[in-house]
Amino acid sequence: MIIVKNIEECRAARKKLGRLALVPTMGALHEGHLSLMMLARAHAPKVAASIFVNPTQFGPREDYTKYPRPIEADLEKCRQAEIDLLFLPDADQMYMPGMAEVIVDLPQLSSVLEGKHRPGHFRGVCQVVAKLFNIIQPDVAVFGQKDFQQFRILSAMVEALDFPIEVVPGPTVREPDGLAMSSRNQYLSPTDREKALAISRGLFAAQAEFKKGIRQTNRLITTIQHILLEQHLSIDYIAAVDPITLKHVDAATGPVVLAVAARVGTTRLIDNITLA
Repeated sequence: MIIVKNIEECRAARKKLGRLALVPTMGALHEGHLSLMMLARAHAPKVAASIFVNPTQFGPREDYTKYPRPIEADLEKCRQAEIDLLFLPDADQMYMPGMAEVIVDLPQLSSVLEGKHRPGHFRGVCQVVAKLFNIIQPDVAVFGQKDFQQFRILSAMVEALDFPIEVVPGPTVREPDGLAMSSRNQYLSPTDREKALAISRGLFAAQAEFKKGIRQTNRLITTIQHILLEQHLSIDYIAAVDPITLKHVDAATGPVVLAVAARVGTTRLIDNITLA
């Protein structure tokens, strides 16, 4: 595994690798990330990953300084996944002091759901991913669908800016009890982790109703809401949206994404499922 920490070294190493798939991460790697790396391997003979906790996608009251950075464990997981190139920049490498501010935004997609509750978040995501694309120049990029809105926005960014990159979705990976894997799960106390199961349980209950023929999304949303409130979760949103436009859908007559963001104690978690 080639490990590089600056842009010049990364570009030089990339030139030797041929067709390449990229898995961008913020570290604190878990089985969900490793599944993306395996999926990347199926789309290209060489796989690159990046580990960078990106400050521009964190709001002023969010957990940038507390975000987990278990670098040695992450390096070992990347070795086990047989990553060919690992890019480990620091903030000064990605955002040189004195560099002019650049904003990459897709407001029609980034002003709802997560974007509404975390203003500026997706500008930071698009900024850093666009920079990674320009530095590494992958042929394929793989993103998990647990962050469905992020996946949709980055797919749209690739299309809008004509990046010659195939964007591949990776399915959400769950713990055996249904909890969606997330680096933030390690913040949960045992009691809060038990309560957090209400999120996936609510989504699966709505999915079961959909399979029974219920198409009114307000009924599906109410089902999820009841299950979350039984565990006293603080709900940021429960939404039913079109997977392309991310606009609210009243009736699930085509594919619909049910998305949830809720706080369990002090930890904010997101999850979603697609009904089709």
